[in-house]
Amino acid sequence: MAERAKVSIGTVDRVLHNRGEVAPATRKKILQIIEELDYQPNILASTLASKKSAVFATLFPEPPSKEGYWSKPLKGVKKRISELGQYGVQIQSFTFDQTDSKNFVHETERIVELHPDGVVLAPFFKKESLEFIKKLKKLEIPFVFIDSEIKDAGHLGYIGQDSYQSGMVSGKLLDLLVQEGNILVVHFAKEMDNQNHLVQREKGFYDWYKKKEGNIHEIFTTDVPDTNDAKWMMKIESKIREKNIRGIFVTNSKVFHIGQLLEKLNLKHIKVIGHDLLKENVECLKNDLVQFLICQRPEEQGYNSVNKLFRSVVQKREIAKRNYTSIDIVTKENIDYYKEFK
Repeated sequence: MAERAKVSIGTVDRVLHNRGEVAPATRKKILQIIEELDYQPNILASTLASKKSAVFATLFPEPPSKEGYWSKPLKGVKKRISELGQYGVQIQSFTFDQTDSKNFVHETERIVELHPDGVVLAPFFKKESLEFIKKLKKLEIPFVFIDSEIKDAGHLGYIGQDSYQSGMVSGKLLDLLVQEGNILVVHFAKEMDNQNHLVQREKGFYDWYKKKEGNIHEIFTTDVPDTNDAKWMMKIESKIREKNIRGIFVTNSKVFHIGQLLEKLNLKHIKVIGHDLLKENVECLKNDLVQFLICQRPEEQGYNSVNKLFRSVVQKREIAKRNYTSIDIVTKENIDYYKEFK
């Protein structure tokens, strides 16, 4: 046992992970001890012994305000990083204008120059994201998707909702609410063909009605690329009146625009579903301008995305490819029980 006690954690770590030179006789002796004692390596001690810190980069949309949706994943990221101080893990945060794909490209170039050990990426613009991914692969930098996923892109993992299934849930909910008339799907976004997660939500929503027997509703879709131009309100009002719209599904967190418009037009009989616990959305929920909000726990997503990189890059562990977050249905009656809004 005395002889065994002389074996350092660092030496065991080198044997287990084939790092550095270890004499054959010493290696054989250590492996015998490991087998006899059913040794389980101390991950913390092993990592500290390697004396290697890691730098991760995040690339998220710039939130329009401190209470905006994308401030929440970053909060989760910072929380997990603060817990990893003893490992020397650092974070570099990058943001882009979610209305400007060129700005997205500019920020990806800054990340490539940094050459981090891993990246957490919101693939907001699909085409530009794929170009960025090519560069990450060439540099052998692992990356994790957050909020939305590009299938078969070579990513280490995905943290977020199943966007398609979220659309299916929204379809079922609105179907329960709307007994007659038609339905409008609204995208508050530019370059819709490039907005992967919104496309998947819309597809899931449409598929719910396609699969339902005896569907009596027609579904229409419209895009609103810029809410600064007041013409969008006339466009939506026209759709509502001409198409006999009785239900509206908003594919992202800007559902409050619809709630406020319906209040202005005194069309409160129209049922509305949207996403995310933003302050403005919750106000609409409490005022019966929105009936359901689909919550996707963004802070939890940020926390888990960094944790996934840490476990793979620093701890060298096997990790699950996908970690879907829950699809929470929030109503006026249960909103006060969601801690992320308190």
